[in-house]
This record gives sequence, C-alpha cells and structure tokens, in this order.
Amino acid sequence: MTALDTNVLVRVITSGDRAQATRAAAFLRAQDSVFIPKTVLLELEWVLRSAYRFEPNAIVSALRNILDVSNVEIEDEAAVRQAIEWYQQGMDFADSLHVASAGPERKFATFDSSLRRKLRRFGSNELADL
Repeated sequence: MTALDTNVLVRVITSGDRAQATRAAAFLRAQDSVFIPKTVLLELEWVLRSAYRFEPNAIVSALRNILDVSNVEIEDEAAVRQAIEWYQQGMDFADSLHVASAGPERKFATFDSSLRRKLRRFGSNELADL
C-alpha cells in the first residue's frame, strides 16, 4: 500500500498542472490500495481554500469524493467523515478534525469562544472547563 502526499490529490482535483494531473490519476488507478493520512486531508482543505480559492461546498464535495474511491483507505475515517459533516455545517475544518479525532468520550479544551459555541450547537464533545 502506498501513502499519498497532499500534492498528488491537489493535482487530481485541480488539474492545475495537466501533465502531473494525468500522471497522478494514472498512478491512483494502477494501485490496489492507497492510504491517506488525515493530516493530508487537513492540508488539502487548506490548499484548496487558500491557494485555489475553492468554496466550502466544493471542498466538501472533493473530500467526500476521495472517501468514496474504492481503493482508498483513510486514517481514522469515522473521525474524518464527522469532521466533513461539521465543516459543511460551518465549523472550521481544522477545528472539526481536531474535535472529531478526540472522540466523543473525551472532553475538549479550547479558549476559542466561537468554537465553544459551535460545539455546543452541534452537540458534540463535552467541553472542558478552562
């Protein structure tokens, strides 16, 4: 199994460099399975948002499309799926991935008042008192 770097996914999603996009797509099709660390997805969201100016809905669609590829294994897939759901509902993707990765059985500590409000609204992790 081969693990992917963010730039491989960026090439496939954006086709910004056609030659590399073609090579990346062919590589992915030729693999029995590929592994994508959740940190790669975290970086991917940032690159698509900041460098390519993708809108959140387009990023959600790209992330979900990656999860639906049959030969792709995602690190901590349940947490990633939860993070995408919260992101679609308006939470920052990095924050949503941090909280989802902590799991519902853990309290979450943050000084970020906006994040604390969103966590209460989404009914996710219990907040730790700071």
